[in-house]
Amino acid sequence: MTRRLLASYLAVTVIVLLVLEIPFGALVADRQRAGLVTGLERDALILATIYVDALHDNAPYSPGPAFDYAASGPTRVVVVDLAGKSIVDTERGANEDFTNRDEIVQALSGRLVSGRRRSETLGRDLLYVAVPVASGGEVSGAVRITADPADVETLIHRFWWTLAGVAAVVLAAVAAVGWVIAMSIARPITAVRDAAIRAREGDLDISIDPGDAPGELSDLVARFNEMAHRLREVIERQQAFVGDASHQLRTPLTALTLRLEGMEEALTGPEQADAAAALSEVHRLGRLVDQLLALARMDGKAPTPEAIDLAVAAEARCELWRPTAEERDIAIVSEGTGTPAMATVLPGAVDQILDNLIDNALAASPDHSEVEIRLVTGSDHHTLHVVDSGEGMDDAQRGRAFERFWRGDMSRDGTGLGLAIVQRLAESSGGSAELGEAAGGGLDAMVTFPVAGGPGIA
Repeated sequence: MTRRLLASYLAVTVIVLLVLEIPFGALVADRQRAGLVTGLERDALILATIYVDALHDNAPYSPGPAFDYAASGPTRVVVVDLAGKSIVDTERGANEDFTNRDEIVQALSGRLVSGRRRSETLGRDLLYVAVPVASGGEVSGAVRITADPADVETLIHRFWWTLAGVAAVVLAAVAAVGWVIAMSIARPITAVRDAAIRAREGDLDISIDPGDAPGELSDLVARFNEMAHRLREVIERQQAFVGDASHQLRTPLTALTLRLEGMEEALTGPEQADAAAALSEVHRLGRLVDQLLALARMDGKAPTPEAIDLAVAAEARCELWRPTAEERDIAIVSEGTGTPAMATVLPGAVDQILDNLIDNALAASPDHSEVEIRLVTGSDHHTLHVVDSGEGMDDAQRGRAFERFWRGDMSRDGTGLGLAIVQRLAESSGGSAELGEAAGGGLDAMVTFPVAGGPGIA
């Protein structure tokens, strides 16, 4: 934004400079060239008065004035009689016929002529002035002065360069002042952007100092601070509510579980089946309460990640879940856990992530199948794969799997919060979580963690 504001200031300044300096420079250049022509015409008329008696009355004359004038600058003076033959030529001898020169012919006809012509000898344009020599209205000859306008053109070029220098100084001054103004506008907007990024990451303990921002931006900053404060209060109240509700629900759920377990043992037949079903729902409600409490804690301020060995953690969870898997003759196999793989992870996050993913994998896999836990190491990140042998998910289902309370198969027992917790823990650790299609048709749950001490640490 700063560059755009500065570019707009400079663009307006350039337009103004072009509108002002180009016409002004052109006017000065025209004035300089017109002044040279006017001066040559004046000098030619003076010389004409000197040689009028010689041409009109055949009086004696001296070429001295013409040569003296020619010596004062890079000019050539030619004085011709009525027949067009020169009587004075400061570069060539006299008696040369000039009737082939249009400016001489026009001057002999009584007109004052000026213009430019190309000198093949010098390789550049020369400026000429031709005036009639007349007495009593009768033309008796002509005077032509030819001059090199190089000095005037040099002066004009120097003036253009002066204008360019002035423009450069003005642009530099506008750039300096514009940068200060642009920064005063962009600084609070940048602060709001950075604060929004922090808020997106979960840090709502933010307050922006508007500094010397303009009134509208100061108001924007104040509104943002107010919004962040209110949002922080709402989230804190929500977290407190979820935590308190989850905590308060544990006691009646525990009591209800004990009563249902007692009823299940005392009842027989269909009543016992109903009690068992009710007990299963109470267990699911208990898991839901625990997971809601876990999400509420994760939505708060996360602890500092620590370095752990993913290989050791993965192998420990495999050993813990093997007895449960063996009840259905499901093999839990590990691969890549023989080599240490240090990563930065939130305390306890790997255990909770693997517990959720292995639990889902066992629920999705049929009896007498296999669940694979594979560790793939890298230079920046390590990745844990939990691959089941189930039916898998299509692209749409995998895209929604991390939504809270979403369940692909409503017939299966679950809360719909397991994968949401996995994703939240992975992202809070500086990594990511995603679902892919396994080679055998099942689901490949991949969780990535930054290498300890590497550039991937968040």
